[in-house]
Amino acid sequence: MVEKSMPTIDDIYAAAHVLGSIITQTPLLPAEQLSQELGGQIIYKAENTQRAGSFKVRGAYTKINSLSDEEKARGVITHSAGNHAQGVALAAQLNGIKATVVMPEFAPLAKITSAQRMGAEVILHGASFDDAGSYARELQAQTGATYVHAFDDPFTIAGQGTLGLEIADQLPDQGGTVVVPIGGGGMMAGIALALRSLRPNVRLIGVQAAGCPSMIASQQAGKPIAVPHAATICDGIAVKRPGELTLPIINQLVDDIVTVDDDAAARGLVHILQYSRMVVEGAGAVGVAALLEGAIRLRPNEPTLVVLSGGNIDGNFLARIIEQVLVKQGRYLRVRTSVPDRPGNLAPLVNAIAQAGANVIDISHRRAVWQLPLDRVGIEMILEVRDEAHGQSIIDMLETHGYHIERFGQRVWPV
Repeated sequence: MVEKSMPTIDDIYAAAHVLGSIITQTPLLPAEQLSQELGGQIIYKAENTQRAGSFKVRGAYTKINSLSDEEKARGVITHSAGNHAQGVALAAQLNGIKATVVMPEFAPLAKITSAQRMGAEVILHGASFDDAGSYARELQAQTGATYVHAFDDPFTIAGQGTLGLEIADQLPDQGGTVVVPIGGGGMMAGIALALRSLRPNVRLIGVQAAGCPSMIASQQAGKPIAVPHAATICDGIAVKRPGELTLPIINQLVDDIVTVDDDAAARGLVHILQYSRMVVEGAGAVGVAALLEGAIRLRPNEPTLVVLSGGNIDGNFLARIIEQVLVKQGRYLRVRTSVPDRPGNLAPLVNAIAQAGANVIDISHRRAVWQLPLDRVGIEMILEVRDEAHGQSIIDMLETHGYHIERFGQRVWPV
């Protein structure tokens, strides 16, 4: 394959041969709850279970394997929002060569430490994926290391295309829809090249984060352009400018691209965790988010395959996402009230909540900052409830018992 040439289906098959025992053929898993909710046949391609936690090792290893011995001796360098860093780190480790990775300063801690554990030198620079890329290019000029691009390289695209070969083998013969996250476009370009050769009737839909819709903007402009900001929790697809190679492939072969906002991505992430018992990151959940939001219309009697592209997410951040989604779903209820400031007056309040079937997650006393009468104390609580209706019934019950309740987000706190 010539550098910067358009990869072909033969290149993808060659990459599959190279990858051989290096990667895991990730499973197709039925999304039973989502299928029931939406009335379709939805399947997950669980690439979040891949080595290094995402699809990225496919392209990274394919590229590094193509290097000469002299190039390998100089090492490799790349920039990454996190997943490509881990793919390059693992691929370099397997080839016994040095890897340097430049990541944005606010890259997820889990992705930084994972790349370091696999032997890569990690340098934090800049506020975005693209800022890190500019600095990585400066370092490459100084060191002579080979650049391993995250998406805009024919070997990388061919490696990601092996995901399309697996989907073609695993997907039923009657066509269907394949939903793929898009950042710079390497995974979607590779999958599209494979499936258009092997399953030409499949509908291909990409999903971008609304806070960084660079592929859509570039399609509208007719050339790769940079969006001004990358403001999204979906760091794995927060790419401000798509590739020179990936854009024309996607323009030619992909049927549509939709966007989802961060709230939808968070909801999709929690849905996968809750009902399919898998951990994915924000970027890995955007396909499910698009289905839940109705941005993609299901076709009757045809399967819809959603690629869960990665599962590398910091545990603390995951906990915050879960809590936020539970609040928005009405599962967590944050309220405050007041009681007379005398011993024994908290117990009736807590007992009433327990009898109503709610669980007190957290409780705090507040005095001066609420400017209450001197003989009263403020009580702030986080309650776990079954759903929004259950939460409202608890508020109604407490008010019938004489408590004045403020549910956070509503203006019902009496003076």
